[in-house]
Amino acid sequence: MNPLSAIYGGVVGARNVLYDRGVLQARRLQGAVISVGNLSAGGSGKTPFVILLGELLKARGIEFDVLSRGYGRESRGVRLVDPAGLPREFGDEPLLIARKVQVPVIVGEDRYQAGQFAESRFGPQLHLLDDGFQHRALARDFDIVLVTPQDAGDQLLPSGRLREPLSSLRRADAVVLASGAAAESFPLEGKMVWRVRRGIVPKDVPPRPVVFCGIARPQNFVLQLRAANIEPVAEAFYRDHHPYEEKDIRELLALKQRSGAGGFVTTEKDAVNLGGYLSALQPLAVVPVKMELSDAANAVDTMLHKIDERKHRA
Repeated sequence: MNPLSAIYGGVVGARNVLYDRGVLQARRLQGAVISVGNLSAGGSGKTPFVILLGELLKARGIEFDVLSRGYGRESRGVRLVDPAGLPREFGDEPLLIARKVQVPVIVGEDRYQAGQFAESRFGPQLHLLDDGFQHRALARDFDIVLVTPQDAGDQLLPSGRLREPLSSLRRADAVVLASGAAAESFPLEGKMVWRVRRGIVPKDVPPRPVVFCGIARPQNFVLQLRAANIEPVAEAFYRDHHPYEEKDIRELLALKQRSGAGGFVTTEKDAVNLGGYLSALQPLAVVPVKMELSDAANAVDTMLHKIDERKHRA
């Protein structure tokens, strides 16, 4: 193991032990908290899963909000996301969640303070904690962790992408096998195992498009396009959460001209980060991600029952 990864793993392990033994105390909100997280640094599908879970809860008439750090924003403190706002104010993923699910989304470095703000505005309703597995300062009533095939053979940061070792899955209530992850690759004894299918819904894609995106695993998006019989003639990849500038638009338009492309295709998250530049790249197809949970009704029933049990024991 890389010496820096060993040091990182030691720090993560020591912190988890302090929480496990109660030396560090997690603070508890009045409303129940469902955490959605992962083991790796990006690319597992947390945001599409939060949107999916939000849609399932809304279909049952359950009121809830979403608590998020608001990664990439320039603002500080606790803020209620304005769906018409900008990524630099709230972060691209909280904005996307707010626009798609249409429930209150609150960002804050301290998720407990964000939850207190939510309860002061909307009452002690259910909270979805976005990217919450490592945020142990906030107590949760149900822990959902997404894993991908890449996680099974990966290493800890900085030599790999793992934020925690696979053994940390013992804290999870439900492990979601995403992107074709195999159950036998992970320590899942005693865990609820959920399976999701993740696909794209391409519509009105221009012929011979330029594909561009700023996401954690861009090649997965390209493979999904090709599986849908869309063959890009050129590619432009940016770092995850990339905030687009005028220079990027000029370069993309030049790439379109050089490659003889008929237009562009990108992701919903990139559309959020493009903001007012969307119109400059027409024709542009923004491709939504669609995630489906196998046996969703039973999974949600089991989760809500477990939360109810824990609330009554508390």
